[in-house]
Amino acid sequence: MKIMPCPLNGPRNITEFICQGPVKAMPAPQAPAEAWADYAFFEDNFAGPVVEWWFHIPTAYWFIAERDTMTDEIIQTWTVDAFRGEGRL
Repeated sequence: MKIMPCPLNGPRNITEFICQGPVKAMPAPQAPAEAWADYAFFEDNFAGPVVEWWFHIPTAYWFIAERDTMTDEIIQTWTVDAFRGEGRL
């Protein structure tokens, strides 16, 4: 069984979570439609560590995790506030 270290609930079975894709900068509101389409529909397919949005289904809790896509290892997790506090969001 794979365990996800949730910042709110502690270690939980990975089946309780959904990965919602990489954390990336949002375009400015006045940016062209192409920039918004890239933001909404296109993702880079990195091999290695990626910072991603994760959702804990039973508690509807959003948080951020760094995961190595080559090994599927969870490297670190943050609350959104802690991640923002590091100036990364």
